[in-house]
This record gives sequence, structure tokens and C-alpha cells, in this order.
Amino acid sequence: MSGLNKFMQNDYLSLLARLFIGGIFIYASLDKITHPSDFARIVYNYHLAPGDLVNLVAIIFPWLELICGISVVLGLYKEGGIAIISFLTVVFAVAIGINVIRGVDLECGCFTVSSKARGNALSLLFRDIGLLAICVYAWLNRSKRFFLFKQ
Repeated sequence: MSGLNKFMQNDYLSLLARLFIGGIFIYASLDKITHPSDFARIVYNYHLAPGDLVNLVAIIFPWLELICGISVVLGLYKEGGIAIISFLTVVFAVAIGINVIRGVDLECGCFTVSSKARGNALSLLFRDIGLLAICVYAWLNRSKRFFLFKQ
């Protein structure tokens, strides 16, 4: 087995990537789930979703983050969970990027709905790109050694 192939099929790196990705999305969902109106305000401030859809987005996205995070951690429908998490990460990166171009100073809403949670938008974009790279690795890695549920 070549070095690259060993890297791409490493059981321990697969577990670490899954725990990292899933853990981030589980943690990110919790404050949004418990404070949906505050998260709706943050979604509205991005000025990307039509006003009628803001509440729907604010309710669905955190639960989607939680369910997919749990799925990835447990190894249950891992590929689907990672695909949805990757999609959400791209959506978040595009939303941040659009507001950077607009010159809007916004609350990220990534891990907390606190109005004090402002971050450097460029660092948020780099964080999303790094997370997406880990998602690609986890997607390509076919190890099932540490799955709680074998499929």
C-alpha cells in the first residue's frame, strides 16, 4: 500500500476527522436550537434569505447541523452527513464572503447567538475552507473500523 493510500485509509485519522467535524457541528447547533429567535435575527442580518424564509432557515439549519453531526460521529450514514455538512459549510462561507464584499460587519452566528460574537470575516472564511478540507478527507476515507453502527 502506497504512502498516500495509507494516509487516505487511516482508521485513526478517519475517527479523528469524524469526531472533529461532528463535534463542531453538534456544538454549533446547541445555542441556536435553544435561542431560535436570536439566531433568526442573525440570519436576517446576513440579508441573503427572503424575509419570509428567515424563521424557517433559523429553525431548520441548527437541527440539520445537530443530526448530521451525530450521524458523522456515530458513523451512521457518514457520507450523507458529511455531504450535508460540506454543503452547509459552503453556504456559510459564501454568505460570509458576500457580506465581506458588501462591507457589512456582522455577527457570525457560528457557535453562539450572542451579539458580542463578532469575528474577523477573513479568518472565518479560512476556518470554513479548513473545515471543508477535513470534510473531503473524511468523505474519501473509507475506513469503517470505529463506526458505532456498521452499514
